[in-house]
Amino acid sequence: MHQFVDAAIALYNPDKPDRAVNSPAAVYQIEPSTLALLRTFDTGAWHDNLTAYLAQRQTLASQYAKERKRKLIPVQIAPGQEIALSPGEHSELIRAIIEEFGARFVPGGLLIYAGDTGDKWGYFDAPLLARLGVRVDAHGKMPDVVLYYPERGWLVLVESVTSHGPVDGKRHAELGRLFAGSTAGLVYVTAFPNRTTMSRFLGEIAWETEVWVADAPSHLIHFNGERFLGPYTSSMSYA
Repeated sequence: MHQFVDAAIALYNPDKPDRAVNSPAAVYQIEPSTLALLRTFDTGAWHDNLTAYLAQRQTLASQYAKERKRKLIPVQIAPGQEIALSPGEHSELIRAIIEEFGARFVPGGLLIYAGDTGDKWGYFDAPLLARLGVRVDAHGKMPDVVLYYPERGWLVLVESVTSHGPVDGKRHAELGRLFAGSTAGLVYVTAFPNRTTMSRFLGEIAWETEVWVADAPSHLIHFNGERFLGPYTSSMSYA
């Protein structure tokens, strides 16, 4: 349907334009002027209507494209530098991770990766990650946000959890393998929008990881271990 939406023949989520792009409730609707045109097919008015319709297609497509762009979520990744993520709760939490968590707990950090429900590789500084010893192909299941903390020499791997996907024992092992070549120490963080969501996953979160909650941004919850917010080099135990 993407081509129809881009051509303004179909509308995407006209009832709720800020619906997450991966939502199972997604809605497509034929654009009203297109429907009106098609209803005149095989009538005496068809030719004139088609000519008028085609004359305003480019303008209409541009108008809808601008409207969709206005629904994107702007995220400041550095002073004067922004990226835009697809609308939805997941992207809102990713913005909070970058702008709130990063500012408090990874000061001076550099964004390496930010996932997007509409585009897996929403933002990716592959050259910087490669300089840190990690090369990831298109099949690598990246965490939602990767921040580099130059002052400490850490890679902070953050999972954004609104409905599933905390750093449990299995995910911790997956990320350990994916970033095995890193010359920077690995720090694992699970981020939740609020404590209500967090409560559903407490029994799954791996030990020796961190938890951050967006509605209490100045606090960090440490799941055991010998240090607070730092990498581990020894084998770990899991929840």
